[in-house]
Amino acid sequence: MSAAEAAHADGAGAPATAGGALTAGATAHPRTQPPIPRGAPPGALAAWLRLLGSELRLILGRRRNQMGMLVLASVPVLVALAVRATASDAEASGGGGPNFIDQVAGNGVFVALTALTVELGLFLPLAVAVLAGDAIAGEANLGTLRYLLTVPAGRTRLLAVKYTALVIAALIGVAVVVVTGIAIGGVLFGLGPVTLLSGSQISLAAGLMRVVVAGLYVTAGLAGLAAIGLFLSTLTEQPIAATIATVVASTTMFILDGITQLDWLHPWLLVHHWAAFADLFRAPVYTDAIVDGLMLAAGYVAVFLGLAWARFAGKDITS
Repeated sequence: MSAAEAAHADGAGAPATAGGALTAGATAHPRTQPPIPRGAPPGALAAWLRLLGSELRLILGRRRNQMGMLVLASVPVLVALAVRATASDAEASGGGGPNFIDQVAGNGVFVALTALTVELGLFLPLAVAVLAGDAIAGEANLGTLRYLLTVPAGRTRLLAVKYTALVIAALIGVAVVVVTGIAIGGVLFGLGPVTLLSGSQISLAAGLMRVVVAGLYVTAGLAGLAAIGLFLSTLTEQPIAATIATVVASTTMFILDGITQLDWLHPWLLVHHWAAFADLFRAPVYTDAIVDGLMLAAGYVAVFLGLAWARFAGKDITS
């Protein structure tokens, strides 16, 4: 195991010599890297996977991130309870409620979709911003970034690992929302054949498959925001500053997307197509906005990862 990766796994900036060894009298952090499993891929790929595993353990093991997951999971529960109360009131008054609420009350699958729509406005972008802002700036702030690069770990490899971990964490966050929404929706409203927005009906299995595809599409959009956050994280040693800047960027795009006079700008805003996953629940499926959203997200990833690499490759690491 390389000394840089051990320092990353420990999460502490222990004093190190130029070769990466602990200086005399220094005490290693009690949490150590687990042994490399037998049969692991040899060479650079094995080292890359070990570093990625270490990064994911740090992300998923932090108490604040675990609390953030609980917040993401609480939104579908609140949505389901609110819709349940609304549906009961509508039945007591002879109906007349909004059509979308009627759809949610008729099938628990729609709780997951409603929760995704609600959380895309704030909670999911905020979660990605917190993780992305901490990716590089957090290491620099703690003094561990220099030790990660003491041995030839490679700045490009480190950036690739950080970004991959951010995308995986975003996928986990989306999965938490979807699974919790389907679970609480099934309990309160039941699960059955899914009535699409166009009025036709598909089987529950086909509906759940479309929910999975919708979650992957949402993750692709969040991957673009993660690239922005990673770039901003390379500009500072204060993770809170990078987090705030990322949130401001996403919020500004939402505001601009709501101004009709700027309709010429809307197709270039990352968030413009985030809600296009609703087109998966039409017959036939509308793919134009979905394809545009994927291409736009890929463009943001390419541009901002390139900027992050250009900044980080030439950055003077002092902490």
